[in-house]
Amino acid sequence: MTRTTMNLEPVANHEPLEINDQEHDAAVLAPIIERDGEEHLLFTRRADHLGEHPGQMSFPGGGAEPIDETILDTALREAYEEIGLETHESEVVGQLDDIRTITEYAVTPFVARVPDREYERDGHEVAEIVVLPLSELLDPANYEYERRDHPYYGDVVIHYFHVGDATVWGATGRILVQLLELTTAFEAPERIDRSQL
Repeated sequence: MTRTTMNLEPVANHEPLEINDQEHDAAVLAPIIERDGEEHLLFTRRADHLGEHPGQMSFPGGGAEPIDETILDTALREAYEEIGLETHESEVVGQLDDIRTITEYAVTPFVARVPDREYERDGHEVAEIVVLPLSELLDPANYEYERRDHPYYGDVVIHYFHVGDATVWGATGRILVQLLELTTAFEAPERIDRSQL
């Protein structure tokens, strides 16, 4: 099988769409790990007791705090708090488009190469750290989508990536779609307005 790698140059050169009309700001970090000669993406499984998106797969991240000077600081701080990723370990490549969530957040995603090491999860927020191979995320057999009629946003597309017992969908699925479309030959079957759901 031919190994698929990510070309991160389009991410570095991407001019991200910014959203400034939501009640809250948040940021996430999409960490890329090189393992056994193949690229992987690191996700967290959110703890079941959390009020927002319990049990869902997500990238490390969270809401902006007054101590954060920039939205990138938010992503790096949250990654440290959730998985113990030190700021100096992140080789930030670029920024993807902001997205809206149903919880009235504007989420800014950043992409970074990080070391392949054992990360320490925050026991309160993170149930599990999950590292998924790029090849499995790109396998067409592991991807599906559906259209939904949202009462506020209208016609929306929901993406699902199933790898083992992990399913990446929702806001994280939308971020993943853009990351894969920019860096690989992946093409979602439906073009979507990323500023919407």
